Amino acid sequence: MDNELFDYSAIVDRDPLRWPGEARVAFYVGLNIEHYQVDQPSTSIFAGTAGQVPDPLNYGWRDYGPRVGFWRILESLDRHGIRASALLNSDVAEHYPRIIEAGRERDWAWLAHGKNNSVLQAELSAADERAYLADVVTTIERATGTRPRGWMGPALSESFRTPHLLRELGLDYVLDWTNDDQPYPLRVPGMLSVPYSVELNDNTLFLGTGLTGPDFVRTVRDQLDRLWEESATSGRVMALALHPFVTGQAFRARYLDQALAYIVEHPGVWVTTSDEIAAHYAATRTGPTVRSTSR
Repeated sequence: MDNELFDYSAIVDRDPLRWPGEARVAFYVGLNIEHYQVDQPSTSIFAGTAGQVPDPLNYGWRDYGPRVGFWRILESLDRHGIRASALLNSDVAEHYPRIIEAGRERDWAWLAHGKNNSVLQAELSAADERAYLADVVTTIERATGTRPRGWMGPALSESFRTPHLLRELGLDYVLDWTNDDQPYPLRVPGMLSVPYSVELNDNTLFLGTGLTGPDFVRTVRDQLDRLWEESATSGRVMALALHPFVTGQAFRARYLDQALAYIVEHPGVWVTTSDEIAAHYAATRTGPTVRSTSR
């Protein structure tokens, strides 16, 4: 079947996109704050035990994130004055309230990221998904004091219904469709897609490709430099996806610091949140987003 959720749009044919303060690149950190069920297989560092219940090797590796790794990343974000866009499993409210407390103190943006990263809502029936999404959103609102404006599914999973159901709940954008360097409207009125990345993502870079710390810094620099060059005529978005059980490891800390320092010191970069990117785009793009190419 063809995709009916959004239209094709060549980035070279769009009206110029402008960011506040004449910035050329809008940058945000997508910080994944997740809970994993102990009796379900999930993201693993060693496949040999991934199907065991319990699986101390892989579960413990993931559980390092909220216990230790998160706090190490937090220090780095604070050092560079970066507010996270927190991609929050609603189960975190019950299991790790101290993390939510830290984010509230820093006025983070809170995005709904499902209930936990062991359940993918794309597998649910329509009625079950509607109830599931409502529970996730209201739980996060109750815990953070802020109703989420954005959504990213566990493992970026959606059903074809998801954006419609999220809009019913008052959300404005999703991160799941990682197919652009600019926001764009979905065919669901009032809903946007905001760029996220499965490539500029510590899980992919460190675990999928085996990048070293210095390689990670170079990759981040190369991404920003190229987007900055391309943004001479129209703004771009750069998302850096982080997981506390990956980048939160001690031996990677200095390289995250180096990468963030390069970004915040780079001219023409709007260091912001995904909420603010979506809001600015919605406020400034009231008409068509594609220029006419007729002769």
